Amino acid sequence: MSEPRVVIVTGAGRGLGRQHALEFARQGARVVVNDLGAALDGAGTSQAPAHAVAEEIRAFGGEAVVNGDDVADWEGARRLVACAVEAFGRLDTLVNNAGFVRDRMLVSVSEAEWDDVVRVHLKGHAAPLRHAAAYWRDRAKAGEPVAARVVNTSSGAGLLGSIGQGNYSAAKAGIATLTVVAAAELARYGVTVNAIAPVARTRMTEGVFADMMATPAAGFDAMAAENVSPVVAWLGGPASGHVTGRVFEVEGGAVTLVEGWRHGPRVDRGEKWPVPEVGAAIDGLLAKGEAPEPVYGT
Repeated sequence: MSEPRVVIVTGAGRGLGRQHALEFARQGARVVVNDLGAALDGAGTSQAPAHAVAEEIRAFGGEAVVNGDDVADWEGARRLVACAVEAFGRLDTLVNNAGFVRDRMLVSVSEAEWDDVVRVHLKGHAAPLRHAAAYWRDRAKAGEPVAARVVNTSSGAGLLGSIGQGNYSAAKAGIATLTVVAAAELARYGVTVNAIAPVARTRMTEGVFADMMATPAAGFDAMAAENVSPVVAWLGGPASGHVTGRVFEVEGGAVTLVEGWRHGPRVDRGEKWPVPEVGAAIDGLLAKGEAPEPVYGT
């Protein structure tokens, strides 16, 4: 019988992260519940949400430990990975989920609002990923079998854009690209890296998808956060070893493979373009290409 997987879930105190942690535990994994316990805008800290999730896991016979490190701090991310290894002997899966929003139109966003959101989302993915990757590389170089998984959290805002969320959209787009790069770099060590773009009812989405947030009186609740977690648990598990570098949108009972930037129509003059002729060439390419999907909020 194989050993239970050891899984880190960041931002696991509430919302999607909480549901991911619970689902992994139900699947038999040992879980590191990471959370700062910050408010929606990132202010303040509290260990209470993370401890509550860990207690839920223990209540149904699972194993969990709490970690309160800041995932966007390089040293904090190193401690997070070390926490998993020290508590459970190894690390198999990293789920990057932590984040918050400070929504603002581009004409009024402050430098701090931009920096803080990009930091917690993009750097908050990169830092744990960097230290987990180094751990798995060392295991692979030592001749140990590695079947590691990383599941990142992008967003429809990062894939299509979202009015009033330039900082968040830019960070989430960066996460999607980081996923592709990490998948290519880490394959040699036995690591897969994928991302999800979840559509669900959380503190972060209430303002963006207000018209979709109502809980149905009966029947299937397509916006429940728990709907996303089975996909994350599968991507973070042993059966998904053939899938890497991919982004999946998960909404209710629907899973969509998201196909990102790819080369479309092309025109080659074979020499430097005269400025007056560029317009006709661009118009020709646009006529052959597909129209972009609309930005959220337009």
